[in-house]
Amino acid sequence: MITRIKKAASILLKGDSRKKKRTFIPAITPKEVAEIKGFFPREKFFIFGHARSGTTLLARLVRLHPEVYCNWQAHFFTRPPFLKSLVNTAEVEEWLKRKSNRWNRGDDLSPIVLRVVADFIMEREAAKEGARIVGDKSPSSLIHAQAIRDLHSIYPDAKLVYIVRDGRDVITSERIRNFVEESKFLTAKDKKIIEDLRNDPTHFKNNGRSIFTDLFIRRTAQGWVENLTESAKEGQRLFGENFFTLRYEDLLERSLDEMKSLWDFLDVKSSKALGQAIEEEMSSNPDQEWQQSRNKDIASFLPKGQAGNWARLFTERDKDLFNDIAGEMLVKWGYEKRSNR
Repeated sequence: MITRIKKAASILLKGDSRKKKRTFIPAITPKEVAEIKGFFPREKFFIFGHARSGTTLLARLVRLHPEVYCNWQAHFFTRPPFLKSLVNTAEVEEWLKRKSNRWNRGDDLSPIVLRVVADFIMEREAAKEGARIVGDKSPSSLIHAQAIRDLHSIYPDAKLVYIVRDGRDVITSERIRNFVEESKFLTAKDKKIIEDLRNDPTHFKNNGRSIFTDLFIRRTAQGWVENLTESAKEGQRLFGENFFTLRYEDLLERSLDEMKSLWDFLDVKSSKALGQAIEEEMSSNPDQEWQQSRNKDIASFLPKGQAGNWARLFTERDKDLFNDIAGEMLVKWGYEKRSNR
């Protein structure tokens, strides 16, 4: 009895210490969107895509237009802890919904808080550049369709751009990047491959010895398939005509045409002057320069940003493993005419 009395007294004085979970974070309402636009009027867009699919190149190109500003890696919706972590506790929920809080109009302020934070972060930079349209590009490889649902709950009025790259080049680029960075997730087999690659890279060229393990191919191929499947479906369902897809390979081959289509989607007009700016931007490769400075021996093994690098590196077993998992997806996006499964 004494213990219970002490516990009750502690709760009265300090509150209940037991861990609580907040309820579902509500989506922003059309009325709230209209109100917020009175303070943050710039149109918003977001570039998603599986990691190593050309999102950075696309962001560099889209912001060549004087009316468009784009920056990257905010990861509002694509990587933990996510934007929603700002309100994702029971204590914050109680504060923002508290009946005595006369500012909340009887509703949960959570979606407004999230929208205002992201709007300010983006518009602050866009204002410096004099742009009327602003966007963020953040690769979306972890939670797939959930990233799009979270985006839509806060930005139902935004435009979503999704870039796709041949999954075989995606996993090749990811593999080399992991080697360059000496990722903490590398296994003993991976480290042996790196050692042998440094000692004699000729064994790995022209479809000789594989730079992959079976586990890596299966895991990354499956992730690529799931991401594209879920993202394309949810992007179309939630954003409709405000959902735009393009392929990285088409961006390399027909840069100006692809960018004209994208700028049209964003409701800005392209000009002849932008063609020259695109050519100059395409001639640089900051990611390659960064990898060279980080780990020149490994980075030099693979030209960065090119389409079709996989064809020189995949062994027959690599091709079979990838095709078993992702063959149908390669056909769907036009990378193969038919699956060999």
